Amino acid sequence: MPPDAAPHAAANLLCIGFDGPTLPPATAELIAGGVGVVILFARNAETPAQIAKLTHAIREAADHPVIVCVDQEGGKVQRFEGGFTAVPAARELADGGEAAVRVAGRTQADELRAVGVNFNLAPVLDVDTNPDNPVIGPRSLSSDPAIVAKLGVAWIDAMQREGVAACAKHFPGHGDTTVDSHEDLPRITHDRARLDAVELVPFRAAVAAGVASVMTAHVVAESIDADRPATLSPAVVDGMLRRELGYDGVVISDDLEMKAISERMDVGDAAVQAVAAGVDLVLCCHDLDRQRAVIAALADAIERGVVSGDRVASAHRRLARLAASYASAT
Repeated sequence: MPPDAAPHAAANLLCIGFDGPTLPPATAELIAGGVGVVILFARNAETPAQIAKLTHAIREAADHPVIVCVDQEGGKVQRFEGGFTAVPAARELADGGEAAVRVAGRTQADELRAVGVNFNLAPVLDVDTNPDNPVIGPRSLSSDPAIVAKLGVAWIDAMQREGVAACAKHFPGHGDTTVDSHEDLPRITHDRARLDAVELVPFRAAVAAGVASVMTAHVVAESIDADRPATLSPAVVDGMLRRELGYDGVVISDDLEMKAISERMDVGDAAVQAVAAGVDLVLCCHDLDRQRAVIAALADAIERGVVSGDRVASAHRRLARLAASYASAT
């Protein structure tokens, strides 16, 4: 293997973020070194014209395809505001039924694609069954899994028809938790029958509808794997999502810098465990040193065979397919 092959292969499995409205040289260097996906936040956004210039600079930094993504759910989770339609939170949007959801999805996709963003980390497919949930609530379409499934599929279809990849999140369900995974590690204690009847219903529908990606949750689903968060669990990612649900799209992690993960282990180690479990793309959205550490840890794992060549190749294949399928914004 050439000296730079493993770091480049590792970087391609990483989604990174950065501060400010222009591309920092250090981030450009990581992109040139193989990073395949960049995430933007409100901290990066001033105007549509500025965002378009930024996404162009991101892609100019690489000699490989780069996907640019954002969390543009609507409601409180809308990273781009000035010059963009203020889409209501999912729960409010759901009151208008499928037609309203489709209009919102098309609008989001059209506006994102126009500024060079080809991947929206939405919709939330968590079923809002716990009124004490501190992080989902109105981000969920409904407390009824059938409604979440129906409207979620409509949202996915509307965005993807307009050339922006969608993301079903947060698998296998973050709706019935009382802990925010940004702050600590939630646990879901329901048995498998309950997961099948509630939490998994929207995700099965999204998989059947051809959703471009699924995001894993930093939650422990005790009936599937009581020892590991879903993001790090082969039983959840490879076993349930891949083999049982038959999903062959891109699996992405939630941000590894969230406290559910980062306060329990080294972020580089977490990235290795996630990729080994079946995750194709790991998010490290904020800290440059951590991003470098993730690349180094994954490169070392690839060189030592801790993460197999077949596992890396399958992740690269899915990411390349995603980039090719949603290239119109680039």
